[in-house]
Amino acid sequence: MANLDTALKDAMSIDGAIGVALVDYTSGMTLGVAGGTPEIDLTVAAAGNTDVVRAKMRTIEMLKLNDDIEDMLITLGGQYHIIRPLTGPTGKGLFLYLMLSKARSNLALARHQLRTIEEQLEL
Repeated sequence: MANLDTALKDAMSIDGAIGVALVDYTSGMTLGVAGGTPEIDLTVAAAGNTDVVRAKMRTIEMLKLNDDIEDMLITLGGQYHIIRPLTGPTGKGLFLYLMLSKARSNLALARHQLRTIEEQLEL
């Protein structure tokens, strides 16, 4: 099992990683962050994505789908943003937010690696 610092470090080792954050989508608070750029405040970006997560959770509930979100992908011109809600008992209400460079990443491999990190994360 990995702690938060180890999980963030592992996420930053994913090819093309720009930044990663662990976020509480009920409050919008960032619990941990690694990486980022001077142009992008990762804390602000992560907090803004709480609206995306909450909206999708509400939609699933309204549709009465008996299913869970594995991850969400936002594709920009030069970046991928992956949002992965935590599924463990201690991760309820939290998600991992990973920013990747499109030019330097393999999306399928990054999703696989982020899933592995999420499964090993112990809070």
